[in-house]
Amino acid sequence: MSQPIIEVQGVSKKFIISHEAKERYLSLRDVIANRAKSLLSRNAGFQNTTTREEFYALRDISFSINKGDRVGIIGRNGAGKSTLLKILSRITEPSKGHISIRGRVASLLEVGTGFHPELSGRENIFLNGAILGMSRAEIRKKFDEIVDFAEISTFLDTPVKRYSSGMYVKLAFAVAAHLEPEILIIDEVLAVGDVQFQKKCLGKMEDVSKNDGRTILFVSHQMPTILNLCETCIFLDRGQVNEIGPSSDVVSNYMKQGGMIGTRYEPHGAGEVLRKASPYFTLSQFYIATEKGADCTILQASDNDKIVIYIEGEIEEMDDRFNIGFVLRNEFGENIIISYSTDQPESQWIRQRNGKVVIKTGIDATILTEGKYYIYLLASLHCVKMLLTSEDNICIGFEVIGNRGLSPYWTNKRNSVLAPFIPWNLIEP
Repeated sequence: MSQPIIEVQGVSKKFIISHEAKERYLSLRDVIANRAKSLLSRNAGFQNTTTREEFYALRDISFSINKGDRVGIIGRNGAGKSTLLKILSRITEPSKGHISIRGRVASLLEVGTGFHPELSGRENIFLNGAILGMSRAEIRKKFDEIVDFAEISTFLDTPVKRYSSGMYVKLAFAVAAHLEPEILIIDEVLAVGDVQFQKKCLGKMEDVSKNDGRTILFVSHQMPTILNLCETCIFLDRGQVNEIGPSSDVVSNYMKQGGMIGTRYEPHGAGEVLRKASPYFTLSQFYIATEKGADCTILQASDNDKIVIYIEGEIEEMDDRFNIGFVLRNEFGENIIISYSTDQPESQWIRQRNGKVVIKTGIDATILTEGKYYIYLLASLHCVKMLLTSEDNICIGFEVIGNRGLSPYWTNKRNSVLAPFIPWNLIEP
């Protein structure tokens, strides 16, 4: 049996974090007694104390990947995904452990990585090919294919520092995918590109893996993408491997651990301000109940009830553009419904006010097929910027079960995203 193309054995990555704390104002006697520290202090009359803390981004990671595998790496923000990819790409060294890589690696980790901003797109293609160890003749052979895929022929001789982030990613991916590396490592950076180009990239990755036997490592927060592209998945949690296995099993377990936290979300600590929504909204409660006021941890769709979503909080600074919403996802991370308070005509927008507010909306439970569901809170300034996304993990969950009840013939879960009750009628000729 051939050796794995990537072997990771007991890898850890440690960082040293410095914390500087400023104490209260000191007396003249204290200042004189600690004059050395006072001279070095940024603010005279204040005493600075610096503490150093060890932080492990990765701790004792081990796994192996075979040639031709398509492997997804998932986990919440801060789980260690990007650190692992940087170690595999030889950008940084592990603090402990050993890595064996048997093949040429091409990485696409951040917008701007690997390109010289002063050089043109044409020159950067040859530069990246040389870094990958390819001859000039090999690069020329692939050159037209790269330019065509990247869709930047008009700007080929323009310095890449003038490229938009989307153009940058298009060229970077085209170079990484076409210059025939044995291992292709891709971070979430593809999200910068447009939807059509993302589909094009995913198709190319699947093609080079199946037809050319190349190995793909792909980090993404989009679970449907992971399920469609990757056969195997690594779930990282707080710098450690939580699970490795078939993507469908690992993604399902990740969603259960990350989101199924009950029907009520209460902020940690009194008056916690949503990190990115401040000062427009301070959340106090986010919860769901049935229209009849009952708990809806587990729903039977035949009850014909509505799930009511309540968002309670306080507005400190008024802005007419402030917009609240939610995304409903199933246990595989697929977006089922996305809704915002500004979806209705502007004349019907919620006119919010300073002080305490309760915002209410709802979902018809009878449209959902059996399974577990997660509701993530969203917030934005309408058509300006996102303030709160699903990555902030303000989340509640519930489960829909059956027998569906309205029909004795409908007894099993349907293989569909939605399963609404749709009336049928016969029209007589």
